[in-house]
Amino acid sequence: MALRIPFDNSYARLPATLFSRQPPSPVANPALIVQNVALMAELGITATDDPAGIAAELSGKLVPEGASPLAQAYAGHQFGNWNPGLGDGRAILLGEVVDTSGQRRDIQLKGSGRTPYSRMGDGRAWVGPVLREYLVSEAMHAMGVPTTRAMAAVTTGEPVYREDGAMPGAVLTRVAASHIRVGTFQLVAATGDTTALRALFDHTRARHYPSTGTPSELLAEVISRQARLIALWSGLGFVHGVMNTDNMTISGETIDYGPCAFMDSYHPDTVFSSIDQRGRYAYSNQPRIAVWNLAQFASSLIPLMPDQTAAIEDFTAVINRFPDLFETAWSTVFAAKIGLPAGEPADELIAALLTRMAEEGADFTNTFAALADGSARDQFVDRDWFDGWALRWRALSPDLDLMRRTNPRIIPRTHLIEAAIKSAVKGDFAPFHAMLAAVTAPFAEVTEATAPYTIPPTDDERVRRTFCGT
Repeated sequence: MALRIPFDNSYARLPATLFSRQPPSPVANPALIVQNVALMAELGITATDDPAGIAAELSGKLVPEGASPLAQAYAGHQFGNWNPGLGDGRAILLGEVVDTSGQRRDIQLKGSGRTPYSRMGDGRAWVGPVLREYLVSEAMHAMGVPTTRAMAAVTTGEPVYREDGAMPGAVLTRVAASHIRVGTFQLVAATGDTTALRALFDHTRARHYPSTGTPSELLAEVISRQARLIALWSGLGFVHGVMNTDNMTISGETIDYGPCAFMDSYHPDTVFSSIDQRGRYAYSNQPRIAVWNLAQFASSLIPLMPDQTAAIEDFTAVINRFPDLFETAWSTVFAAKIGLPAGEPADELIAALLTRMAEEGADFTNTFAALADGSARDQFVDRDWFDGWALRWRALSPDLDLMRRTNPRIIPRTHLIEAAIKSAVKGDFAPFHAMLAAVTAPFAEVTEATAPYTIPPTDDERVRRTFCGT
């Protein structure tokens, strides 16, 4: 074997209703696109100098020693509609490791073939969604956002057929604190199997929130993490695009980079996902949807409570804390973006700035980055307005070093991701590698090599709709 992965699998010991055991489907001719050497070391994984062997084990052609491959089952609300029959339709959890810091992490192959949950899908992924998730998840990690990680990407040597025809197949190796979702709890609660629900609760509590003891305490911790996560998304102009309950993790990590995008021109009602016809998951709606999802999570915990009427009252009070938690987290994030402590002066200045940015369609990332660099005036059409705003802002002595540490100069802009994918489809991965290097150093000084990644799209380049890629 080319990889030595110190598996220590615990999810596979949970009740069988939570998964189906099966190996990934073999592929014809896997080849390594990229491997995250630093992440592999963090996970305690050692590898030989054998790219072909690594590709074989991270594509499904060979199953790594010690793995306990399975497809996870879950349910969920998709755009508010209940679907009891979801699950990993194109992913296999190889197993878990305890990393060098003592944290348990999942290792999953995404695009690894059909499972019992594939429904009408082929269980495969093409190179576009794999490279998009690799770029965006690693950029999010570099910007300090809790997220799943990308450990490797391989081509399969087989075509994948989508509406646009045949595309080169690929598999992503994804790493997560766990893949336990709100929808995982919903699935077990819906079956009425309280023994399995208790086992899932105990596993989740021990894995992610060992200081908690009761469902109410666990719920409170999950709500706190989600409030901070959505605030961090907001501070980056990030639109998830598909915040279904099966895409909200209990760990508080961002998961599923399908129809996601970072805003170029700022507007709070921005929607990218092609399937979000009514703007349910628009940028400004993300906090509200988080509350809705968390209410579904709370409902799934009620069967664990001896007095369910009292539990509903208790859980409702816990969920009602979310708006205050989010507002505090949001104020902290945005105050740092303009170099000020959270509080009234910062809140008023932020509100005025965002309103003007929306009116003028100012670039979200570049405007905040330019504040620290002293060039923000150039981001506005009405420069007299900015001069007046800046006079009040500078009077508060903003911390420019804090702003430089908080505001990325480089994000994975969607039009550049699409350009890298187009090249990859033709067999040229150089644009992907160059972009990966740029987006994983988001706070670095801009150089001649990285300057193109800071330029907003032209009207012809702008991507207005994104797709799941399934």
